[in-house]
Amino acid sequence: MSLSIDSSSQVLENGYEHAELLSGNNDEHEGVMVNMEKPMDSKVFLTALRASISLWRKQGKRGVWIKLPIGLANLIDTAVKEGFHYHHAEPDYLMLVHWISESTTSTIPANATHRVGIGAIVMNDQRELLVVQEKSGKLKGTGIWKIPTGVVDAGEDIFKAAVREVKEETNIDTEFVEILGFRQTHKSFFEKSDLFFLCMMRPLSFDVQKQELEIDAAKVETFSLVPLSSIIGCVGPLHPFPLLRKFGSLCQIILIKHEVVAPCQVMLSRSIDKTKKKEMELLQHLPIPENPCKAFQWTNGITTAFACP
Repeated sequence: MSLSIDSSSQVLENGYEHAELLSGNNDEHEGVMVNMEKPMDSKVFLTALRASISLWRKQGKRGVWIKLPIGLANLIDTAVKEGFHYHHAEPDYLMLVHWISESTTSTIPANATHRVGIGAIVMNDQRELLVVQEKSGKLKGTGIWKIPTGVVDAGEDIFKAAVREVKEETNIDTEFVEILGFRQTHKSFFEKSDLFFLCMMRPLSFDVQKQELEIDAAKVETFSLVPLSSIIGCVGPLHPFPLLRKFGSLCQIILIKHEVVAPCQVMLSRSIDKTKKKEMELLQHLPIPENPCKAFQWTNGITTAFACP
């Protein structure tokens, strides 16, 4: 779909006689998609845009989309002044949209609402967990270990993203086994919501020497294998595996699944303000694990603990 000036078309209303029109394709929702490709003077564009909108309204069109490549950024101001607003942007283009129907309410869908991330639980037959140290970010230089994580690319399956991230960070080949769980948070990345999937992965081989790996220098400083049982050591801010602490409710699934702890007693309670005395009194009557090392804390408002006899 490309821009062309349809000189044979005329609009005989609102003073646009013999005006040139923008070329667009009809969509499935009584709208029009205009894909701008060729350079155009902003004044010529303004005349063509006004004439086209007038015609589209007469035809009963409702929404108009204009895809502007970065090379035609000079037309953005003109379009915005005619009622268009930003819908989304990619590295090479900006998508503008305008609801031109005067008799119906806009049904323009919102831009993408979520970003999707993965965490990879890679475990060998000895129940050793693959962990990494970040070379950049807030954990840089802290000596803190975490599981491989990353963001799912556009058009990429979740399980393929997990395989890719482990390979990029450690050069270890894995295969996807299952999704252990997921969590949703809001106002995460540029005010968008975030979906995080915890994936169980099976290593195809751990028979490699660390110094021989081509670790992604932009992401990972080093990696290691640790016994799964060691992750139920301390709790709180100094927990050596902060990602497991942060997503404690997901990681409980790992511990139960691999029989590190048993789901004998589960306590799930909302974090509360200390000034709310009634809720505090209620909380005091909840069972507390005898062994605090078998407790995980999720700092985002929920505390989850396991207690086993």
